Amino acid sequence: MTNMWKVVKPVVLMVIVQIANAWMNVLYKLAVNDGMSLRVVVAYRYIFATAFIAPLAYILERKTRTKMTWTILFQSFLCGLFGGALAQNLQMEALALTSVTFATAISNLIPAITFILSLFFGMEKLNLRKAAGKAKIIGTMTGIGGAMLMTFYKGVEVKMLSFHINLFNQRNSGGSSHGGGGLFLVGAVSSFFFNASYALWLIIQAKMSSAYPYPYSSTALMCLMAALLSVIFTFCVERDLSQWKLGWNVRLLTVAYAGIVVSGVMVAVTSWYLRMKGPLFVSIFSPLMLVVVAFAGSTILDEKLYLGSIIGSLLIVCGLYLVLWGKNKEMMKNQLVPICHQ
Repeated sequence: MTNMWKVVKPVVLMVIVQIANAWMNVLYKLAVNDGMSLRVVVAYRYIFATAFIAPLAYILERKTRTKMTWTILFQSFLCGLFGGALAQNLQMEALALTSVTFATAISNLIPAITFILSLFFGMEKLNLRKAAGKAKIIGTMTGIGGAMLMTFYKGVEVKMLSFHINLFNQRNSGGSSHGGGGLFLVGAVSSFFFNASYALWLIIQAKMSSAYPYPYSSTALMCLMAALLSVIFTFCVERDLSQWKLGWNVRLLTVAYAGIVVSGVMVAVTSWYLRMKGPLFVSIFSPLMLVVVAFAGSTILDEKLYLGSIIGSLLIVCGLYLVLWGKNKEMMKNQLVPICHQ
């Protein structure tokens, strides 16, 4: 039983991570609809995350943690920027101007964008003579094609199961599935840049985790940097100080959940498995978040689902797994243990 749990445990934890991330997107949408500033949400998220994870890092890793170096500190800053402040502000903008289903579907392009960036930085080699190289190229193009389809093609509305619950309470802020063409396009562009920023974070985080293998401490450093950057940015652009006021409502629930559960616990788990299993294993589970969000969006947020979104999402997921298959094939050729089979 113990051995079986060791095999199943990584899968169970990564499923929990995806479900937790999915509900964070739903709460984000509710907070924005309630009139909360996008920048304040991000700033509070990392303030809560730092307050939660820093004491844990001190307690759990103070005896084993090695001395901090300037390289680790700089990598923490980059992680806080690309995986924190910048990425989350872009994601919030995308969620506000599109739908939770669209923003989540586009996030499945992250492995493809990571592959493109790795080519640019010389970390990947493109070999079109091999099946693996062809799969990664075709997968990347398929995913981008799916994203373009979701952005520019609407199609007929697809009726899904509905509980006739609308948590927006008729106060929809305008970020509908394909409403307000110009604003939707801005949201779509924000989603693409969010993916690029997050892909950069994955690359930097993987390097940092190998040199500084302390998941709680590295997460605390990243959250601290993200909090500082987010607060500075928010004070520069948000003049309404009343936006910082929290009550016993969806605003407090959103920032506490996003900060403590997602940025605190789930990022620590993700960092741990990035080091233990690698980016491929972590990426395999990302389509699950799309399923959860699509269900929540249509059942409790009263979001409309269109044929273009469904076809585009399927293309993105197919592209994702083509890229992952190609990567796994290369690892087998290099006589490495395939991450997805560990």
